[in-house]
Amino acid sequence: MPLPSPHNPNQNHLLAALPAAEFEPLAALLERVPLALGEVLYEPGEQLQHAYFPTTAIVSLHYVMASGASAESAGVGNEGIVGIALFMGGNTTPSSAVVQTAGHAYRLERSKLLQEFNRAGAMQRLLLRYTQALITQMMQAAACNRHHSIEQQLCRWLLLTLDRLPSNELVMTQELVASMLGVRREGITEAAGKLQRAGLISYRRGHIAVLDRAGLERHACECYAVVKKELSRLLPDVRDRQGDATVAR
Repeated sequence: MPLPSPHNPNQNHLLAALPAAEFEPLAALLERVPLALGEVLYEPGEQLQHAYFPTTAIVSLHYVMASGASAESAGVGNEGIVGIALFMGGNTTPSSAVVQTAGHAYRLERSKLLQEFNRAGAMQRLLLRYTQALITQMMQAAACNRHHSIEQQLCRWLLLTLDRLPSNELVMTQELVASMLGVRREGITEAAGKLQRAGLISYRRGHIAVLDRAGLERHACECYAVVKKELSRLLPDVRDRQGDATVAR
């Protein structure tokens, strides 16, 4: 019996939610691509050429200020798609998309995505509902960054990142986390120290391991639960077809 491929487009929840009749023709158009840490998928104002469906990679959507400072507005992992401007009609965006966690994604050329979207079938419904969930994530991040402590923001960010990973360990420096949250590195150092002393995480340079997820959720503000609940509400029909043999090239 052949071993299952370690790479499968059904590892992306949106692709896995498509009915087989819609997924099978689409699979031939998907291209698996490696995404390296720090790779820029698009810059502000740049015409997007592809949409990306992450499987094992995580992509951070950043807004970059004129000064060069930036902060993450949302993250996209195996639950979503990078490039919503392509089917929302904007084609460009003032934000950038940077790979936060190296891995793989399946990309789809923009004209093919629009063709699938304009069929007005399951793909369109899924992408529109996912877009609403992404907007919720952005709005909640904005409110969280304004009203909650750095420690609470860090808990929210860690939990959302963990939801997109197969393990409880993140390869991530404090500098990068500080850049994601738009805060000073010293603030992340202090917040991570508190969580480590509470036995919730273990931190060594470049690696953060979550030891007590339930405890981390208790330390987090309501923002994580709001984002998680909205994603589940909007995409209740996401199915797991990872055992299928259909694999894109």
